[in-house]
Amino acid sequence: MWDYGGHMGWMWLWWIVGLALLVAVIWTVARAATLQRPGDHESPEAILKRRYARGEVEREEYERRLKDLRM
Repeated sequence: MWDYGGHMGWMWLWWIVGLALLVAVIWTVARAATLQRPGDHESPEAILKRRYARGEVEREEYERRLKDLRM
């Protein structure tokens, strides 16, 4: 009555289910990797503050750039 090729029909179903699971896992891992990049969603002020804290920017330059960002 519902014969779709016997066991071959079920085998194709499992291949499709397995492929869908594989795509879901790859998509989830790729999305998690892109969300965990530091600095991607940081504001320019936060980046400048971090650079100042590291000593990459002198106080005068920090204040000048901060003033420019806030304009």
